Amino acid sequence: MPDSFRHNPELSRYELEEDGRLAFADYQRAGQRLVIPHVETDPALRGQGAAGRLMAKVAETARAEGMRIVPLCSYAAAWLKRNDPDLIA
Repeated sequence: MPDSFRHNPELSRYELEEDGRLAFADYQRAGQRLVIPHVETDPALRGQGAAGRLMAKVAETARAEGMRIVPLCSYAAAWLKRNDPDLIA
């Protein structure tokens, strides 16, 4: 089953669902900045790249909206530094 990425504005987070399990990134918007304070992955998905796929989609969304990312979460910060440092605000 392919990953299902979605924006959940009611909970202020981006979600990636895989096999009924969830990885998510909480966010707050501040002008043209997307602040990511927390990324979490269902324990059953850990070590399978789900959080990385989630962050790739979050980065793609931010880029499409002309936003930069403020990664407060250590995972989000490390992922962005490795994969898309130009998006870091």
